[in-house]
Amino acid sequence: MSRTEGILNCEDCVPPADAFALVGNETRLSILAALWRLEGTPRFSEIRSEVGTRDSAQFNYHLDKLTGQFVRKVEGDDGDDGYELRTAGERVVQAIFAGSFTEHPHQEIEIEDPCVRCGATLEAHYADEVLRIECPDCGHGHGEYPFPPGGLHERTDAEVLEAFDQRVRHLHCLAKDGVCPECNGRMETAIEPAGDCCLGVSLRTIHRCRQCAHTLCSAVGLGLLDHSAVVSFYDDHGVALAERPYWQLEWCVDDAPVTVLSEEPWRLRIDVELDGERLRVTVDGDLDVVETNRESTE
Repeated sequence: MSRTEGILNCEDCVPPADAFALVGNETRLSILAALWRLEGTPRFSEIRSEVGTRDSAQFNYHLDKLTGQFVRKVEGDDGDDGYELRTAGERVVQAIFAGSFTEHPHQEIEIEDPCVRCGATLEAHYADEVLRIECPDCGHGHGEYPFPPGGLHERTDAEVLEAFDQRVRHLHCLAKDGVCPECNGRMETAIEPAGDCCLGVSLRTIHRCRQCAHTLCSAVGLGLLDHSAVVSFYDDHGVALAERPYWQLEWCVDDAPVTVLSEEPWRLRIDVELDGERLRVTVDGDLDVVETNRESTE
């Protein structure tokens, strides 16, 4: 039996169709949003007042439907019960705030950075909850990754790009460490030929979740962004790596700096160059660093 079948047939679980039906009601969504806004474990009357429902019996019916799966009842010291969101309830509210259920914007994002291959000015496009950075001249992709619509709210283009950069780093850091950023399931890492991948590289890293099948892929070097040897290398040259957008770093978006040392098992060397010095980082098939060396390029 597959993992998906196991979830759908779980004896201790609420059937997915029933779970989604529970929140398919405006009053219930309002209750979840009210619990998100209110502090602590608000009482029945506080939540009803926040939602603005006059009919107490009707409000109690909807709150009772949510309790157990999306809302937790908490017994108060004074005998008066309070309520708080369960994780599932939080996820529903977060998805609404993120705009994933209600917003479908298309937007051109102003970007002034050069392509790592040809030097032409890059372009950034937002559509279908994905932000894509690419070169209009040579066509080289500089990454396209999920970015919820809520991330566009009240941000300038520069702020959107900064948020996107931090999100990409976070997603890949989790994935490389074996944690799915979508469901927290077990993520597995592999190195494989890129084929027609949007990245425009010949070899890529791909992370796959065994539980929900979510995938993330990147040029091989992107997985080194948070490695201590690489961070220290940039620090020694007076550069804060965390403040340099990943798409400005050739070793993060291209495979020109990558040398295949062996395929069985995988051994890859990524060359990171800066100000007359080169850091050579050797990784295995799980992107674990097995060796680093520094040398002059002058």
